[in-house]
Amino acid sequence: MTWSPPLREELRGVEPYGAPQLDVPVQLNTNENPYGPPAEVVAEIATRVAQAAGRLNRYPDRDFTALRSALRDYLAAESGVRVAVEQVWAANGSNEVMLHLLQAFGGPGRVAMSFAPTYSMYPEYARDTHTAWVEGHRHDDFSFDLDHAAALIAEHRPSVVLLPSPNNPTGTALPHDVVGQVAALVGDGVLVIDEAYAEFRRTGTPSALELLADHPNLVITRTMSKAFAAAGLRLGYLAADPRVCDALRVVRLPYHLSSTTQATALAALAHAPVLLGRVDQLRKERDALVRWLRERDFAVADSDANFVLFGRFDNRRAVWEQLLDHGVLIREVGPAGWLRVSIGTPDEMEAFKDALTKVGRQ
Repeated sequence: MTWSPPLREELRGVEPYGAPQLDVPVQLNTNENPYGPPAEVVAEIATRVAQAAGRLNRYPDRDFTALRSALRDYLAAESGVRVAVEQVWAANGSNEVMLHLLQAFGGPGRVAMSFAPTYSMYPEYARDTHTAWVEGHRHDDFSFDLDHAAALIAEHRPSVVLLPSPNNPTGTALPHDVVGQVAALVGDGVLVIDEAYAEFRRTGTPSALELLADHPNLVITRTMSKAFAAAGLRLGYLAADPRVCDALRVVRLPYHLSSTTQATALAALAHAPVLLGRVDQLRKERDALVRWLRERDFAVADSDANFVLFGRFDNRRAVWEQLLDHGVLIREVGPAGWLRVSIGTPDEMEAFKDALTKVGRQ
């Protein structure tokens, strides 16, 4: 008798999530910070991890109080909004933060919702928590369609609405009035504003943290993977009403943040100004790339993130493959006919421009 594992029916034939990881000279497909941590930060991390290693026989602080306090202080410095320690939560990447939210507030008989184009992992969080998934749409220019959202929310009464701002894959940020109105529409549900790329937002683009005190159903998620140049750390976090954080304590796995993760994150936060020192440069590179693409008559979405969505191509797959042939890896993602490129070093951006010039529009 041939045995096969009793896989859930909805998982049969599903490919695991993941962007291509290819060994090419220019990797601009996963929105990483191209600049690694400087030597003094690496040394601080090594020191703190070594100290934590001496107590690996003991479980870590399961409520990671010191880390929550340091994250609270960072958010206050970055956004001007100071929350209580009890309003901060963290997990292994913003992916696990989102999963905690769907475990606590989704589930059978409940609905999670977003508006396309949007982050492709959201429906997977819903699937993994047996939460029904409903996806609306945005305007053609990727701005938020509030009338459409109001109708869809009224029809489905979602318990969780997920809105990235800046949006992935378009880079589009949400204005305060949209966030406030959607929070009101969601009512007893939870509105999650995913600010994974918030540090890259343009001057004058606010953070939804400013609205937290007025909307108890609002949750703002962040990550250290992007601006902090710490994708390998896997540390995501959120700010929300303390009752939200208390609910997440129920669904998290015991001791879910290891001692070494907490030590590394604390070291990184202690050096936040240094690690964020390249953000302004990356913003300038992004804005320069937007101008360059538009001068060549590409369609380009306005971006407040560290990537640019551009098009439109009759055969984007062919363009992606030919860029790869020139040693440049970008991302085939988002609406049909569009491609996304992460912002890299000046040399990497020149390599991308040169390759795209040679490949053309197809």
